[in-house]
Amino acid sequence: MAYLRPGGASFQQAQPFLDAQFDIFEWHTHFQSCVRYFLDRAQYDGPVQALAAFVNIRLPFQKPNPVLSSRSAGSTPPPPGAGHPGAVGGGVRGAGVGGGFGGQSSSASSTSGRGGGPGRTELPVGHGHLPHHPPSPQLPPHVTLIPYIRRLVATGFDYPAVLHGFFGDDWLTGIGPLHEQERRNYLFAAKSDTWLTVKAAYDMGEEQSIPFLRPLLDVTEKEIVGAEASWSEWLAMQDWMLGPREPEAQGPGGGQYRMGGSGGGAAGGGHGHGRVRVKTEED
Repeated sequence: MAYLRPGGASFQQAQPFLDAQFDIFEWHTHFQSCVRYFLDRAQYDGPVQALAAFVNIRLPFQKPNPVLSSRSAGSTPPPPGAGHPGAVGGGVRGAGVGGGFGGQSSSASSTSGRGGGPGRTELPVGHGHLPHHPPSPQLPPHVTLIPYIRRLVATGFDYPAVLHGFFGDDWLTGIGPLHEQERRNYLFAAKSDTWLTVKAAYDMGEEQSIPFLRPLLDVTEKEIVGAEASWSEWLAMQDWMLGPREPEAQGPGGGQYRMGGSGGGAAGGGHGHGRVRVKTEED
């Protein structure tokens, strides 16, 4: 078990969403762009449909309560030639996409009813004077991107070209922090339990079990160091070594130093006892 190194980042600073420079409002704008791209274009893209079928995850338009676009749930038809929403990988031939991820597809939507907007119907002639009620505004649907990011990470398909194909030009700023955190979660899952338990954790309902697990790809030293720092803090959390009981981390050469806080007293509220070492998995 590795420990935090002297001068290393604290647990909070190591988290993608808790960085002091992270602006959640600016991030949310880019994230919404990724959601719109995924719903309006990517889910009708042939390569995206093929990969989703291969890793056994349903796209929003393929679910029992389909989400066909970012404007409303289940009310706007898919683009012409996009295929039947119920068929996995359907519409690959008619979606008008190129041969790779990031291709363009039409997001145009047809209207329902005669001469009216989406969701409007005409009353039969001869019904007298009925009160007119304006159509209720349709709220944008809620679709989470986390299951798709998790499935791409665990199956080894989370490389930039695929993420761009799924989430568009804003993927790095929009879902980049989520992607970074899900890679760390996958590392933690592998460290926490057996392959069978990890696979069960990444299975999904509606017959969307994950077909295989792959080791994390393209891991950098910086990513491993950040994960080690967070894991050490998590082990301390399990033993309630928080606040005044925050443990000491063991640095190179056997030296000890405090993880995070600036207090110089002994761990455990300053009772004069020796420093507390971070618990390892073997302890």
